Amino acid sequence: MSSAPPKPERRRTDRRSTVRATTRPSQESWFGALGEDSQSREGWAEEESRYDGNWQAAQAAQADSNFLTRQARRLIGSGQTAFQRIYGAFISARAALGVALVATLVVAAIFGVRPAWPVVAVSVAYAALALSMWVLPRYRRTAAPRQLARLRSPQWISTIGVDIVCFGALHWMSPASGLNYVALLVLPVLMAGVLTPRLMALATASVVTLALLGVAWLSVLAGGVDVTALMTQAGLAGSGFFVITLLAGELAGRLAREELTARGSLELARQQAQLNRLVIEEMQEGVLVVDRRGRVRTANPAARALLAPSGVSREAPFQLQGVEAWTALVKSVERAFAESTWPEGGRDVLLDFDSAPPRTLRVRVRFTRRQAPDPSEELCVLFIEDVRSMQARTRQEKLAAMGRVSAGIAHEIRNPLAAISQANALLSEDVTTPGQRQLTQMVTENVSRLKRIVDDVMEVAPGEVQDGGPIDATALVAAVCSEWARTAGMPIGGDSLLRVRLPEEALGVVFDPEHLRRVMVNLLDNAKRHAQQTPGGVRLTLSARDEVHVVLSVTSNGEPIPPEVERYLFEPFFSTRSRGTGLGLYICRELCERYGARIDYRLRAASEPNRNEFFVAMRRKPLAGIEAPENRLHLTS
Repeated sequence: MSSAPPKPERRRTDRRSTVRATTRPSQESWFGALGEDSQSREGWAEEESRYDGNWQAAQAAQADSNFLTRQARRLIGSGQTAFQRIYGAFISARAALGVALVATLVVAAIFGVRPAWPVVAVSVAYAALALSMWVLPRYRRTAAPRQLARLRSPQWISTIGVDIVCFGALHWMSPASGLNYVALLVLPVLMAGVLTPRLMALATASVVTLALLGVAWLSVLAGGVDVTALMTQAGLAGSGFFVITLLAGELAGRLAREELTARGSLELARQQAQLNRLVIEEMQEGVLVVDRRGRVRTANPAARALLAPSGVSREAPFQLQGVEAWTALVKSVERAFAESTWPEGGRDVLLDFDSAPPRTLRVRVRFTRRQAPDPSEELCVLFIEDVRSMQARTRQEKLAAMGRVSAGIAHEIRNPLAAISQANALLSEDVTTPGQRQLTQMVTENVSRLKRIVDDVMEVAPGEVQDGGPIDATALVAAVCSEWARTAGMPIGGDSLLRVRLPEEALGVVFDPEHLRRVMVNLLDNAKRHAQQTPGGVRLTLSARDEVHVVLSVTSNGEPIPPEVERYLFEPFFSTRSRGTGLGLYICRELCERYGARIDYRLRAASEPNRNEFFVAMRRKPLAGIEAPENRLHLTS
């Protein structure tokens, strides 16, 4: 008794049959299935791409792309399916064959061979039809696999059907013309084998074979002497047509599968290229890809910002040579290519700008493989980072740990400090001499100072990034500036020490109003303390840098901060004043980090009147349903 096959095997068989049915429908050619699958893949990629919708156009402009070859880009960028390309090739071949037929008749007439008028008429008519289909592109654009799969379709009749009729007629009339036209029947058979389903292609070969046998039989009836030779030749030719049909179908299927695989590989390569580009663009570290000729192939926004004194430099490709500020970087790249080695930790390179302070970069180099035999195409990847940013990040990590320790210590100090304050209050009630009162007053003042320090340390204890609702930064900054100016006793106007520039529209930022007020007051107090008492000595600007950031800038015209002081600006308990706690800027930085903002200092160019600049880059968020107040401060510098 035979047993049923196991269920898992049957499932695998069903899956394989389903895949085969999905890959190539039974009523379409191999290239028809490839064309539709290619279109669906391209549509999927275009729909799902999240990085750049015009990626193909961007890649086409880069002749030296390392991801896709020139042939692959041509294949994808042509916009044609495999079926359309093969169909167009057959249309061109038919046009060339029509011209060859007419030219053969002309040459035969020159040498004294006069073909019959029916032969001339059929040849000229075929050449005219083939050339018209080749010249008019709409015949090629309208071709589709399902149309050629039907015998009654205009595409099948105007190509394969016309070829069979015309070449069959020429073969039938070949004794009168003195030429042999049997070989021409290979074209419709080959076209059917490649572009039509296998059953229809075999039917086409059968029709051509029957036509050959019919012509041979008519030749016998017309007085052919060697019946065996004529029928044998017709049978051999028909067998060859069947072989050509089968081989053409198999080759077309293999080419279709290989091209489908190639398109899938190209799609994966394109997605990988998009992913790599997205990662590089979003990196905080600068990335440059440079060749031996000093040509920058790729530069992400972080690298372009480091190479420019302000803003960003131009987009790649560009030459490193020719810019005086980049001379040290060019020498470092040449040295790297000459030595083919680079320290693992990198080297420091100084960029000396004319209109901005010099900038020290930490440069790490990685090399690609040599591309023999042309070593000029060797590339190196430069990872560049501002040394100041590296040092600030290192200090930030240390200060974060120190902040946690300080918060714990401050919490433990509160109880003894409260006991000291209470005991001092009790002692002050019993003092009788001025010296004793002075001592108790000193204890009271220092206890108050310690209490403020403890409160500040506890307030800026490290916490998670908060994502509260947006606030109107324009209105808040205007209100804080007005309040600060009144408290400082300075007028607001053209002769004022403070100059404010605010945007006309409301800018929403993620920040707590009281915390932003504290940051602004601290920055304005520091700017006023170190600025020269001249009109415009302190300038405050609020502006939208891009769609995701709003920048608050406070500048002063005081003496530039020395480098040995700049590195400790945001560290706790560092102050240049004898009575200062050194927690002002440290608290500002901790408050900014709570809301995903960033505060920093930079020295502006020597041509600027106010060189000292503290800026706060805040996260931008739309102000949904919030009306802008009318009493805003609008002062231009």
